[in-house]
Amino acid sequence: MARSDRTVRRNDPQLYEVFADQWWQPRGVFAMLHWLAAARAALIPPASRRGAVLVDLGCGAGLLAPHLVGKGYRHVGVDRSETALRQAEDHGVLLVVGDVRAVPLPDGCADCVVAGEVLEHVADLPAAVAEVCRVLRRGGLLVLDALADTALCRVVAIGIAERLPGLAVRGLHDPALLVDRARLRAETARHGVKLAMWGLRPSGRDLAAWALRRRAAVRMVPVFTTAVLFQGIGRKGG
Repeated sequence: MARSDRTVRRNDPQLYEVFADQWWQPRGVFAMLHWLAAARAALIPPASRRGAVLVDLGCGAGLLAPHLVGKGYRHVGVDRSETALRQAEDHGVLLVVGDVRAVPLPDGCADCVVAGEVLEHVADLPAAVAEVCRVLRRGGLLVLDALADTALCRVVAIGIAERLPGLAVRGLHDPALLVDRARLRAETARHGVKLAMWGLRPSGRDLAAWALRRRAAVRMVPVFTTAVLFQGIGRKGG
């Protein structure tokens, strides 16, 4: 079925049900989420203790899972889509049905919390950040990536990327929900996590080779500006 036949209203959770068959297709509509999963996994060190828990918020179908093999974590995935979670379970993810604004997990249960491409889908950023930090133990690591609330991001990530085959689903993002970086930093700091941030983009050379079917995936590379896509990392203070 053509892309245009399966679009839904902006930021509609039903979108992930409509495209449920695409999660694990490396050239499906969620291809870029595979590249981002690899990029965020590169920030996650091996577990420092036996039984360490990694909570993957908005885990989708578990795209992070293959990149955590051998790192020693119990991978707990939280998502609202039961269809996606069933696929994540096939990749060894422990399932929790829940919303990032009200995570059904105890305080301080996670050695690492990952919030990848989820904060720009949440209407209440302070509530989401509070939950992210609540489930993170003292000394635990927060890893995130999100789209910035800028005019440039609206043009690049929504106006352009959502119109290019294979990069994003039309309607995936609501411009009103893009993440204010200063507010994000302030909210994480309020909950004891000092966040370092930098920009991220696909490698131009890899992207061209991927489009020509000469590469299976595209590396994400750091850039100075955080005005479009950015990563963040920080530890929860004592």
